[in-house]
Amino acid sequence: MPWSLRAWPLLLWQAAGRVPTEFHHLSTHVDSSVAGTHRRASGQTIWAGVVAGSEAGMAWDWIEVAQGVVAMVDPMSVITNLRILGDAGEVLTSAEAALVLSGIVHALPWQAEVSRALATCH
Repeated sequence: MPWSLRAWPLLLWQAAGRVPTEFHHLSTHVDSSVAGTHRRASGQTIWAGVVAGSEAGMAWDWIEVAQGVVAMVDPMSVITNLRILGDAGEVLTSAEAALVLSGIVHALPWQAEVSRALATCH
C-alpha cells in the first residue's frame, strides 16, 4: 500500500534544482469499486528510486478525468519519505516541497503505467 511509505526511513535531500531520474514504478492500484463501471476510475501509484545513495519512495492518488486521461488528485498530497532541503540546508515547507515533488512526478512516465493498469481492469 502506498501509505506504507510513511514507515520508510526519512531521507534528507538537497534538491538544488536537480530532479532524480532513478525512480521506477513499483505498483499501481485501481479502486476495484469502479473498475469495469461507467464511473471514473481512481487509485494510487507508487514509485521508488535511489536518491543520494538511499532508497526513496513516492506515492500519490490519481483519477481518470476522461477516457484514457489520468491526473493527480492533489499535487500537494504526494506521500514520500523524502525531506527536501533548501539551499541553506533548511527543510522546505510543504508548499515549497510540493513544487520539487511535482517536478519529479512530471518527469516520470506514471500516466503510462496507470493506463496500463486501467487496461487490465476495463
